Amino acid sequence: MAQFKVGVETKFHIDYGWWEREDRDFRLSLYELLCSDHKAMFPTHSGTEEVDWIDPETAEVRRADALWESILSCCSHQPDYIAETTPLAASIFRALAANKNVPLSPLELYRRIGKSTPEGILQVLTGERIYYGIVPVIPS
Repeated sequence: MAQFKVGVETKFHIDYGWWEREDRDFRLSLYELLCSDHKAMFPTHSGTEEVDWIDPETAEVRRADALWESILSCCSHQPDYIAETTPLAASIFRALAANKNVPLSPLELYRRIGKSTPEGILQVLTGERIYYGIVPVIPS
C-alpha cells in the first residue's frame, strides 16, 4: 500500500470511534456548541438523538437529531459561534460540526474560520495530539 501524504487539501473529519476509545462524550461536546436559546430548549444532551423537528421554513415535521439540527439551523450562524477568542482546535471542531461532519480540508477550514493559515491548521491537525477526534479521511 502506498504511503498516504497529508497536505492542505487532505480532507479531515470527526472520528466518532475516537470519542469512544477515549471514553469521551461526543454528544456533550455537541451540546456545548448550542446557543443559549437552544440550551434553554434542551436542558441536557440526553434524549436529543431523535426528536420531532419542525423545519422553520416549511413547517414540515420529521425525526431528527436535535443537537445537529440546532447547530445547523441556528447556533452556527450566531456571531460568537466561532469567536476571535475561540482556540484554533475548537474552531476547527465547530466548523466541522456546522458542516455536519462532512469532511473539510485545512484550506476549506481556513476559508470558513479565517484563523491561522491552511498550513497552521494542518499543523494542528497532524500534531502528536488528536483534538476532538479530528483525523484525516484516508482514501480507500
